[in-house]
Amino acid sequence: MADLAISGYSPIETAARREARTALLLASPALVLMLVFIILPTVAVIVLGFTDFELGYASFRFVGFENYAELLNSRTFRKSLWNTAVYTAIVTPVSIALGLGVALLIESEPRGRSFFRTVYFLPVASLLVAMATVWQYLFHPSIGPLNALLAQFGIPGPNWLGASSTVIYGLSVIGIWQSIGFNMVLFLAGLTAIPRDLYAAAEVDGAKSALDRFRLVTWPMLGPTTLFVTTISVINSVKVFETVKTLTEGGPNKASEVLLFTIYQEGFVFLRVGYASAMTVVFLAILVVLMVLQYRFLDRQVHYS
Repeated sequence: MADLAISGYSPIETAARREARTALLLASPALVLMLVFIILPTVAVIVLGFTDFELGYASFRFVGFENYAELLNSRTFRKSLWNTAVYTAIVTPVSIALGLGVALLIESEPRGRSFFRTVYFLPVASLLVAMATVWQYLFHPSIGPLNALLAQFGIPGPNWLGASSTVIYGLSVIGIWQSIGFNMVLFLAGLTAIPRDLYAAAEVDGAKSALDRFRLVTWPMLGPTTLFVTTISVINSVKVFETVKTLTEGGPNKASEVLLFTIYQEGFVFLRVGYASAMTVVFLAILVVLMVLQYRFLDRQVHYS
């Protein structure tokens, strides 16, 4: 007690300070990793965006906003930004809707639930590079089964991955295929957390059909899950890269070139690290704006139980 009196802290304050030091000690490894692998690289990218640094050259100079001015006048950047927006606008809502639909079907059918969960989650666990051959065969303009199916109805099949007018839609189909399983797992977790008593209460109040129960109970209670799934889906769609790199290389005529592929080309093919860094800063800014808008408009409609 004498030591406490000398230090000027009460026993409660002393215990709180001890807990704070312990918490800081336990969190320090994660804080160090975050500093080394997230904060410092981000700061480095922001700084390099104001330089003309190129790999292989020992010196560089600060050029101010020249890289950003070049971005605004770049047809390639505008095209990749548009392609990314189209891809995200297609993949995000469709994968969310199908993920929710599959989750509802699996949740309503107890038999074979584990089997169907595994089947729908396989695309998430599979390597896209390994699946590229399969998708190239499916989308092949002459021997692909998709065009063969269209031919049965007298519809001429397009060159899905080889034509400028269809390549982004072909890649979107692959993106949806990749995302459904992950969204399904998240929605299944949200469905499991809904109390069964709410459905019984809704039925007593007159919600007799499955559609009424979904509208009055399931959808409102899935609000936090839907917000999280939407956020993750938008992020994953905006940062699409593997499908473009593996299947199309941004072609034909840059019709499938997306933001991350353009950044990769500028930074690792043309070695213009300063310009690629400026493009990365713009990419991160777009992600931040999208997240802020989502939480601003969607979070108001979410019911937190």
